[in-house]
Amino acid sequence: MKTICLYFQVHQPFRFRRYRFFDIGNDHYYFDDYTNESILNKIAGDCYLPTNELLLRLIKKHKGEFKVAFSITGVAIEQFKLYAPEVLESFQALAATGQVEFLAETYAHSLVALKDEDAFKKQVTMHSKMVEELFGQKPKVFRNTELVYSDKIGDTVARMGFKAMLTEGAKHILGWKSPNFLYCNALNPRLKVLLKNFKLSDDIAFRFGNKDWSEWPLTSAKFATWIKQMDKKEEVINLFMDYETFGEHQGKETGIFEFLEYFPKEVLKYKDLSFSKPSEVASKLQVVAPVNVPHPISWADEERDLTAWLGNEMQQEAFDKLYALLPKMNRCTDSKLQKDWNYLQCSDHLYYMCTKFFSDGDVHAYFNPYETPYEAFINYMNVLSDFTLRLNAAVPFSSEEKELANLASILEDRDQKIKKLEEELQKLRSRKKKNTTKKGTSTKKTSSKTVEKSKS
Repeated sequence: MKTICLYFQVHQPFRFRRYRFFDIGNDHYYFDDYTNESILNKIAGDCYLPTNELLLRLIKKHKGEFKVAFSITGVAIEQFKLYAPEVLESFQALAATGQVEFLAETYAHSLVALKDEDAFKKQVTMHSKMVEELFGQKPKVFRNTELVYSDKIGDTVARMGFKAMLTEGAKHILGWKSPNFLYCNALNPRLKVLLKNFKLSDDIAFRFGNKDWSEWPLTSAKFATWIKQMDKKEEVINLFMDYETFGEHQGKETGIFEFLEYFPKEVLKYKDLSFSKPSEVASKLQVVAPVNVPHPISWADEERDLTAWLGNEMQQEAFDKLYALLPKMNRCTDSKLQKDWNYLQCSDHLYYMCTKFFSDGDVHAYFNPYETPYEAFINYMNVLSDFTLRLNAAVPFSSEEKELANLASILEDRDQKIKKLEEELQKLRSRKKKNTTKKGTSTKKTSSKTVEKSKS
């Protein structure tokens, strides 16, 4: 008996506007609202709304036999609330079926797990509370940003109370072993580990619409047959992918929606195939072995490592300077700074700075709003510089920083007073102009009356 675990990642970052060097210290708003709203509404129309509607229909049609799982980042939820509340409502409708599981992850879709355990726990707790409030589920399974996993991270996740975690079935980790079994964490066996079958997942996520692919066109019947013909001993097929696969990365014209619509039927016609949620896989299957991951892995590129985000000096500098602010952020109570801090941590900003080319280059170019990685780096560092100034003013450590904070406060008060005086001056000028106009009109009327009298 084999079971299929379908998991979808939902994430959209708050993209920065072009933030110049001369904006530092003068303009504290970093975001491209028009682009963020436009992109979200486009993806909502192409992917989120039609796919959610299709999934809801399939779940009702197959009466408890078809199940899926989602992880939706906190920053994506914030954008749904701002720009497309109907998308959030459609996810809540899926949650109400009882056949959809929502996983925990980092609220800001960050790589904080690589830097600080306490900050990592704080973000995960924040995200879990949001999931429980919105979807009525307390997450039991964890999915880290970009499927980043190591023995150490898994141990931390286990100590937080999660029963299972998702990651990549990387070849260099598994060796001769198959990803199609349930594993456990090497340091803390209580944590079950579900490994992505990247071959089958990528057939849908990346190769589906490629007419040069030897298996094109990929139908749901063909795909279900591949799974059916796999080794009978294998127990779980983990298909993990971005939700934007449906309608965005693979356009409607490729037939991706037809594939999804008929997939459950083609799978369930085989009595020894089923669908399961991640928590069900962790509960029902037996662990075959621990998976040893001494160094962090991810889903990305051929290496399945962290080089997509931390592979060059620019990325490392941005990453280090960002998290050097953690001690101050732990003392910061300013809600605006806290919100910007979350948005600054999105791993997308580091991804945009990637300088990898060749076989991986097209993927990085596809997701990148900047013309070059260097432009992405400069823009991000400009934003981070201004944020640092604001944070230093709000949470000064040294005597110099306190003095600078006082000076900044004095300058801000001065600017506010000047602005207020300018507004009052403008009002006085406007009032004077009206009085002058009235006086002139009155003089004209008096003059005309005098002329009339002299004529008479």
